[in-house]
Amino acid sequence: MTQRLFTPVTLGKLTLANRVVMAPMTRSRAIGNVPNELMAKFYGDRADAGLLITEGVAPSADGLGYARIPGLFTDAQQAGWKQVTDAVHRKGGLIFVQFMHTGRIGHAANLPAGARIVAPSAIAAPGEMWTDADGMQPHPTPIEMDEAAIARAIGEFAAAAKRAVAAGFDGVELHAANGYLIDQFLNTASNKRTDAWGGSIANRIRFAVEVARATAAAIGPDRVGMRVSPYGVFNGMAPDDEMDALYLSLVEAANGIGLAYIHVVDHSSMGAPDPGPGIKAAIRAAFKGVYVLSGGYDGARADADLAAAKGELVAFGRPFISNPDLVRRMRQGVALASPDPSTFYTPGERGYTDYPLAAAA
Repeated sequence: MTQRLFTPVTLGKLTLANRVVMAPMTRSRAIGNVPNELMAKFYGDRADAGLLITEGVAPSADGLGYARIPGLFTDAQQAGWKQVTDAVHRKGGLIFVQFMHTGRIGHAANLPAGARIVAPSAIAAPGEMWTDADGMQPHPTPIEMDEAAIARAIGEFAAAAKRAVAAGFDGVELHAANGYLIDQFLNTASNKRTDAWGGSIANRIRFAVEVARATAAAIGPDRVGMRVSPYGVFNGMAPDDEMDALYLSLVEAANGIGLAYIHVVDHSSMGAPDPGPGIKAAIRAAFKGVYVLSGGYDGARADADLAAAKGELVAFGRPFISNPDLVRRMRQGVALASPDPSTFYTPGERGYTDYPLAAAA
């Protein structure tokens, strides 16, 4: 192993100590949708990664579709996140917040008073949603967003980005993957609009582009990345014949804005459809910024793909859950602990902050 994974790399104006990224992972520990000391410990314990990306964080009340996920649109939430960023920075780490507006993936029982389930089209997502109040419930039919709602949502991303910087975050990742609101505009399974926000490729990427442009204008494009999931089927998404062209058009627009990185989802190691080497290579070739690899990596494979110039950074998800010292374990060849899936989304410290370091295992 060449150890390239543990060499520094530049991201925008930042210098990352290594090329290991902690991928965004929903953990559902934000009671009342406000970050807390438990979350500060979780992220602080993993600050050895070159870059931490938070779990999905709602930029507005409408985006809080899941139980106990955090937001960043109130003063209390901003103060809670300041605890998290301080914990990471004290240990020399860097952290981006991932903005995830859930769109049609949610339930009224998970939302605060006055919030609404919104989407590009009034089409319910398949499947069910967990609610703490009533258990599993079918996804409701969302409210189709009108021009005012679209403009408001774009503004909410930008306002949340300003709060993110005030809370100490080093940057923002826009979640345009996995069937959430931005992806709902991109995908023909959820976007049946016939106006300027649907139909053609240019219209379907418009919401993603406008969100990225507004966020970049708020905090600087060098502090903004985007996560995408071409050919993904999570949350009712479906591929179509224009998928390659759509993502290459989106990447061209991202280049024009000057986004810092593109983070391409590949969950085929967990049974999801493989996006295929073609689209990944095409995005890699077209994008002018940093490319973040993801999908079932271990240290050896990550190092090999970095050496082959397939990307500059590699995201690790589940290994970070049970290995707060993942970077050291991979560097030293220490065996990894396995996570307990039954505690991925439960409240409390069990299965969250109680995994031991290798030296104490």
